[in-house]
Amino acid sequence: MTGPIVIAGASGFVGRHLVDRLRQEGRDVVCGTRDPVRAAAIRPGFRWTKLDVDDPATLDAALAGADAVVFLVHRLRDPGHLSDTERASAERVRAAAERAGVRRIVYLGGPSPAGPTSDHLAARVGTGEVLRAGRVSTVELRAGMVIGAGSESWLIVRDLALRLPMMVLPAWLANRSQPVWIGDVVEALAAAIDDPNPGSAWYDLPGPEALSGEQILTRIAARVGMRPVMIRVPVLTPSLSSHWIRLVTRADITVARRLVEGLGADLVAPDDGYWSRMAGFERTPLDAAIDAALAAEASLSGLGASWERAARRLARRA
Repeated sequence: MTGPIVIAGASGFVGRHLVDRLRQEGRDVVCGTRDPVRAAAIRPGFRWTKLDVDDPATLDAALAGADAVVFLVHRLRDPGHLSDTERASAERVRAAAERAGVRRIVYLGGPSPAGPTSDHLAARVGTGEVLRAGRVSTVELRAGMVIGAGSESWLIVRDLALRLPMMVLPAWLANRSQPVWIGDVVEALAAAIDDPNPGSAWYDLPGPEALSGEQILTRIAARVGMRPVMIRVPVLTPSLSSHWIRLVTRADITVARRLVEGLGADLVAPDDGYWSRMAGFERTPLDAAIDAALAAEASLSGLGASWERAARRLARRA
């Protein structure tokens, strides 16, 4: 390695964890973000640089002399079709990496569903295809829900499980996925940076269990002694469900809508994916991941805490 590792999206949820992990290992890390001044004020002591995937000039400056770039930018808050905007972003990152002579690109994408897909998941898969089509060796890791304080997908299911003493279960909550702990995701990303395969490839990054949406909600509630009443209904598509979910979750509503629309089919990997390349690595059990995420969350205050306590009391009586 002759240069630093550039993290595109270093101020995001996964980016923050990865930067800390790499720095603990003594790696030279450049933290890329659209607003480095604000990021430096929030997290001082890091090497921040401006990196905007819509601005090739910032990409060239950020990637100059880099050994590897980890691409963690997902544009879930953007309006319009993500497939178009994210592919365009990927093309700019790929071109900048080629101009800079970067050795490796690592991309954290999303799973390909076993059925109808959403714009969000199609954009993730399409971004990986664009990056892998370039001259720079690219490792694409496809993860579903990432469990951890600060994850939008985790926040949605956490709030649904712990804030509602009773909930309706649309048919799409029978679809299965494989939630994975943020610490495991970071270990896989770190391993992918130095993966010995000189070519490009994609791998699933599944959690240790495949569960339905209903089972995930039940497992989260059980960790705090709750038993919410669940009523199955044959209607409510993911798109329609996002309207009532917005009344419960603290997650960004645009992000929540896109994430929920991606749950219209199973998101289950056919095998262990990238974990098979990490000899001896054991994934964090789901219950341990849930406990760690709950413990890491900041305490609620005021009305939010009172509402949550009341919901828990009602659920325990059910």
